[in-house]
Amino acid sequence: MLHVTFLCYGARERCLLHIRGIDHLTPGTLEAQILPPVLGLDVILGLIGNSVALWIFCCKLKTWNPNNIFLFNLLIADFMALVSLPLRIDALVRSFWVFGDGLCRINLFLMFSNRSASIAMMTVVATYRYLKVSHPHSSCLSLLSPLLTTPSFCVSVSPPALLDLPLPFSLCPSSLSSHPSLSLPPSPLSFLFVFPFSILVFCSIRISRFLKARGTVGDQKKVKRAMRVCVVIVGVFVLCFMPTSVTTAGIWIVQSQRPWNCTAFYTLTQLTIVSLGLNFLNSALDPLLYVFSSSNFRKALMRLWSVRSGE
Repeated sequence: MLHVTFLCYGARERCLLHIRGIDHLTPGTLEAQILPPVLGLDVILGLIGNSVALWIFCCKLKTWNPNNIFLFNLLIADFMALVSLPLRIDALVRSFWVFGDGLCRINLFLMFSNRSASIAMMTVVATYRYLKVSHPHSSCLSLLSPLLTTPSFCVSVSPPALLDLPLPFSLCPSSLSSHPSLSLPPSPLSFLFVFPFSILVFCSIRISRFLKARGTVGDQKKVKRAMRVCVVIVGVFVLCFMPTSVTTAGIWIVQSQRPWNCTAFYTLTQLTIVSLGLNFLNSALDPLLYVFSSSNFRKALMRLWSVRSGE
């Protein structure tokens, strides 16, 4: 079992994820060397892509169907993460937090709520595509749309992400102290990765089978579009979220089965640090999902491109 505590001290304090048993955390090694440039690149690419997407959604999109509202919720979740990252980059470079306790907690919430919100919304988009292809008149489709077409859905799935933070420090669990802690069972990992990933794979396989079964050209095009959406979602999902989930699971296994193996624990925590950059790469890659999954968004983007090219 892994024990962690959120510590957000006062001014010029460290706003850090504190691991039980460590009295002195000295960030500035691997996380300060790798994460600032990687997260900085995530912010630049993400803000460019999502700013264009936001402008298209707000100013150019004429039709707002449930699929577009799903994607807009995902866009809001991405912006929440991207605007919070510069403060975290500053803290990594300085090796301490200088913006106060309240902003510290808000920053942590915005950063890590994006993970569960993004996973939830990608799963919803894939499920919606599957239902539209396989059960276009199903009552499940009519129930799914109003339930998940509000921005509050993103917030409602966010708090569990705070219990699924990856580990940003290199630690050996050989000396444990009596700091207050929060025990994290493996269930958040199962809920936030394994279960959604299983749904994504199921939807992709089922849509692929429908693609082979349908004979008309119109049906083939419709199913192919849905298949492309699911493939993009699965690809982004695996690239951005699987590494952290695998290394975190490895840390749990080492702590429970081989607690004396400091080398394995150290290696896994270092790999988890590196994978943090991939978590937030999701926010930069999501505009690809908008292009593949929304024909209205794609048409608006093409119109914008045509106007710019004509000039």
